[in-house]
Amino acid sequence: MKLTGVWLAASFGLAAASAQAADKVRFGTNWLAEAEHGGYYQAVADGTYAKYGLDVEIVQGGPQAANQILLVAGKLDFYMGSSLIETFDALKQNAPMIVVAAHFQKDPQIVMSHPGVGLDKFSDLVNSPAYIGKGAPFYEWMVSAYGFKEENVKPYTFNPQPFIADKHAIQQGYVTSEPYAVEKMGHFKPNIFLFADLGFSSYATTVETRPDTVAKKPDLVQRFVDASTIGWYHYLYGDNKAANDLIKKDNPEMTDDQIAFSIGKMKEYGLVDSGDTLTKGIGAMTDERIKDFYDKMVKAGVEPADLDYKKIYTLQFVNKGVGLDQKPK
Repeated sequence: MKLTGVWLAASFGLAAASAQAADKVRFGTNWLAEAEHGGYYQAVADGTYAKYGLDVEIVQGGPQAANQILLVAGKLDFYMGSSLIETFDALKQNAPMIVVAAHFQKDPQIVMSHPGVGLDKFSDLVNSPAYIGKGAPFYEWMVSAYGFKEENVKPYTFNPQPFIADKHAIQQGYVTSEPYAVEKMGHFKPNIFLFADLGFSSYATTVETRPDTVAKKPDLVQRFVDASTIGWYHYLYGDNKAANDLIKKDNPEMTDDQIAFSIGKMKEYGLVDSGDTLTKGIGAMTDERIKDFYDKMVKAGVEPADLDYKKIYTLQFVNKGVGLDQKPK
């Protein structure tokens, strides 16, 4: 078989990285271990990080964790962000953070409604009692873009029982999680409205680091982004049992049923692999997409019109087609 110079160079570079002592990397997630973190656990479990010369420790997030602060303080090398909103907020506070990849093309946030009671279209939900977290940016967008009303908001305590009991109410959630809880507790499948398919164009599950890391260690950043991306391909399309075992080890309350549900929804809604990723590779970002989301947040009154939002991200490490050859034909 004839090998191209580019392939040879990449192979020798990878071999050299593997032969040297691996770079220790601490990567903090934003919640307890779950399938939504699967690509990173996969890259640990199947040796992808090791192949890229990385010794990665996943530092689990959770209700008492402060991993974003640990990133800013230099105690973590990378952090898994939830959406671009938090990075906009970090910029407003002059916190040194920058997004280097987006492993969810679609934000998984949703609202749910009961089926068969006249709430089967998104436009039907405008006047419904809404169990929504106070000040949620996505609801400000719903008000701005679709005419939802602030006075309909009810306190949301992460307990689905009030929503289950009120057939005319709606509730926020993540497509990979809350519908599962409603199915188990309420014994019905709720209608699901994914904001990303309705114009809420934020990326999610972002990889964030500090600007000084980008400036001083670009090779490290590139290897972490690439290996994580390949981890996501392996997790979605390959054997992910070892990764799921690591997830359950870190979070013993996680079940196989919940993991299977979450993976199914990630695939069904194209959270990780859709749109630009089909040609640019998982983790893709574009200037146009980020500007679109920022403009919508300005219109909704969530962000100021004079924010220098371009400081929150770089396209230096993405859009290179990494991992496309890992996807089943």
